[in-house]
Amino acid sequence: MGRLLLAWLFVFLAVAGLTPSASTDGASFHGDYSKLSGIIIPGFASTQLRAWSILDCPFSPLDFNPLDLVWLDTTKLLSAVNCWLKCMLLDPYNQTDHPDCKSRPDSGLSAITELDPGYITGPLSSVWKEWIKWCIEFGIEANAIIAVPYDWRLAPCILEERDLYFHKLKLTFETAYKLRGGPSIVFAHSLGNNVFRYFLEWLKLEIAPKHYIEWLDQHIHAYFAVGAPLLGATETIEATLSGFTFGLPVSEGTARLMFNSFSSSLWMMPFSKYCRVDNKYWKHFSGGSHGGRHTYHCDEQEYRSNFSGWPTNVINVEIPSTRAGFDAYPSVSEMPQVNLTSMECGLPTQLSFSAREIADGTFFKAIEDYDPDIKRLLYQLEKSYLSDNILNPLTPWDRPPIRNVFCIYGVESRTKVGYYFAPSGKPYPDNWIITDIIYEHEGSLISRSGNLVDGNPGATSGDETVPYNSLAWCKNWLGPKVNITRAPQSEHDGSDVQVELNVEHQHDKDIVPNMTKSPKVKYVTFYEDSESIPGKRTAVWELDKANHRNIVRSPVLMRELWLEMWHDIHPHAKSDFVTKAKRGPLRNEDCYWDYGKARCAWPEYCEYRYVFGDVHLGQSCRLRNTSADLLLHYL
Repeated sequence: MGRLLLAWLFVFLAVAGLTPSASTDGASFHGDYSKLSGIIIPGFASTQLRAWSILDCPFSPLDFNPLDLVWLDTTKLLSAVNCWLKCMLLDPYNQTDHPDCKSRPDSGLSAITELDPGYITGPLSSVWKEWIKWCIEFGIEANAIIAVPYDWRLAPCILEERDLYFHKLKLTFETAYKLRGGPSIVFAHSLGNNVFRYFLEWLKLEIAPKHYIEWLDQHIHAYFAVGAPLLGATETIEATLSGFTFGLPVSEGTARLMFNSFSSSLWMMPFSKYCRVDNKYWKHFSGGSHGGRHTYHCDEQEYRSNFSGWPTNVINVEIPSTRAGFDAYPSVSEMPQVNLTSMECGLPTQLSFSAREIADGTFFKAIEDYDPDIKRLLYQLEKSYLSDNILNPLTPWDRPPIRNVFCIYGVESRTKVGYYFAPSGKPYPDNWIITDIIYEHEGSLISRSGNLVDGNPGATSGDETVPYNSLAWCKNWLGPKVNITRAPQSEHDGSDVQVELNVEHQHDKDIVPNMTKSPKVKYVTFYEDSESIPGKRTAVWELDKANHRNIVRSPVLMRELWLEMWHDIHPHAKSDFVTKAKRGPLRNEDCYWDYGKARCAWPEYCEYRYVFGDVHLGQSCRLRNTSADLLLHYL
């Protein structure tokens, strides 16, 4: 789900080669920036899985042997889908592998570059490959980039129980520190942010309380959270009830069957921003029980407001009023004995459920008698989330105690925020159909047919996958006063930059800038601490029209990360954050030919310089000066 991580790596490590040392304020790293490392935590389904079994596939010339690619091998998926599913599916209760085949995550950078390497499939499944090329181009050392792949099918507690993942992640930070002599920059995309959050909570039980912050300061310099589903994502509901193929050549029913076998399927469920749990961390030091469920409590706002702080009810479902003596949604084996016409007796009842009622299991209990999958989901919800000894992940996340935090996400794309489901009359796993979808778009709620819907829409919309209210939760991490800057995403001379300084920020209230937008221009809006916790910095970046899955390919994001890290390390930086006054080309690729003026655009930065092999005029437009010289304008 993301390639951006290497961008920041390129950003910070390339910068490391340009400025060997710096000394800045308490929120910055003191020392040699060539000692920094980059830790990449990929998102959901962004790590290769390889077979660890020998599986003979009947009626297919393609078998599975140890270390064969499983996720993602589209050739075997198309030719031997049943065999492929055996290697992907997990037991829905104990999360063990299929008796005939097991898969494990690959390791190293190769696990996150291309999911399905090949002449055709490689570019289509490329994740981090191009960013790694950029890192190599800028001379970054191979041991400065560290990928930490994980089995994205597992709930966090099972990741640790089966693979000791969080123990290994802690050792990765400590090894990087010993190897390079400095802290790391963490870059996480999508589900990778949930993984990192759990790691920070798990770490509290591994390190003495008085040394916890000291360990974080020593090993982590900055955290970049990209596309983080901080309050969950509604598409998880669609994947759970009707199936979400993610573009794979499989049916929605097959996709649902596979997705619901993963305990991680509940990790990104929507939840209320008003409901929290007791701090189980302190119970470990006060003699409290180490087991059992967290005490779940919601403040009064949850019951006074509608929709648990979401734009609308997340799910609306029709329940048959009469069951006619049999399961309304029979399994395949039961179909011959069932007369489906009896399902038409009586009018169905429509029930609506908020985000809180999804996270605490109320919704699943309401439809438990109508779907054979729900008992398994309820079991995993209770075992792996509500009763987790470390953290209930279905609760709001306060600002992590890291010196520098950057929260980055896309906005202004039509995003699903609610669903209407009804029985389909078909056997499991195709027993639900979506009858309507509610989208947020341009500050309004609209149905699939285009009709306006009542609710509480946000100031804008999300990134096509995660709703705006979930992405923008990190605005609560900002300080009491915030500086806001809105600038065009493309190179600009500063004429269209808008600034608001020292804007008052109230916790749990959105920050909406009083600024204009040209309909033909894509902007990036920066929210940066004017006042914050001493020694801490927090920033939120909103990128117009940046898609959740493609934001990691955004050259705009790469540029801003580069400039921010350059500013961070420079001893003569004059402000807490890099200036937004102007943006010019930084690489040869940013120069282009202006056909209207018959010259290279940005003549103060770019010039026409032909090199043998150039095939068009734009290719011969190159920077006049080195990137190091150009970057001096941004101090």
